[in-house]
Amino acid sequence: MEGTREFEFKQSVSILKSTGRKAKNLGELRDNIAEVSPASLFHHTYQYFLKGHILEYTNDFAHWAGESIEERSLSEHLSNIDPYSCRNIDELRTELLRVIDRYRENFPEPREALPGEEFYFNETVTLTFLAGIRVRNLAEFLMAVRYADTASLYYHFYEARVRTGRDDFSRWTEEALGLGELARTIEGIDPFMHHIEGIREHIVEAVEETVRRGMEVIAP
Repeated sequence: MEGTREFEFKQSVSILKSTGRKAKNLGELRDNIAEVSPASLFHHTYQYFLKGHILEYTNDFAHWAGESIEERSLSEHLSNIDPYSCRNIDELRTELLRVIDRYRENFPEPREALPGEEFYFNETVTLTFLAGIRVRNLAEFLMAVRYADTASLYYHFYEARVRTGRDDFSRWTEEALGLGELARTIEGIDPFMHHIEGIREHIVEAVEETVRRGMEVIAP
């Protein structure tokens, strides 16, 4: 049975800040990854899908390796790194360095990026505020997900996994509404296989299916 605990949508705005660091080749990329702030690594990995980039890649480092220095094999290995499987940023940093070091053992002198195609290290200052949307039941949740800003979806689906280890939507549908199957479906949506609008579509489909089944149960 549906509970009464409200879900309040929040939204985040990221203010881009340059670190003053850049890399024109893989060696410089590696050295900078070893030294940049956790906030910079977070921006270039966890926040990748907020930027609407090419789905072939899963982080900015893989994107740059594939597009700017055309090291496709390296970009594939970097894309296989799942930041959500890492316990913290330091562990993610170690994994990024491990992949790059192993690649450089076989390809010690990969090409350099052309002028203007260097990798620029940035970080973000993230501000979080209420989106002005509160829902109390599944029908209201469905409407909210359909029309919520992409930044709100990112905050609750992607960024929540860093904060709590689980997305906010699956947690609420299970704990407040008692819909464990729906929660598992939402939680099982692969963040690396879809852009944010794709995530929205899958959540909407899952909720609509749950609503449809519920209507069939109560139908005479």
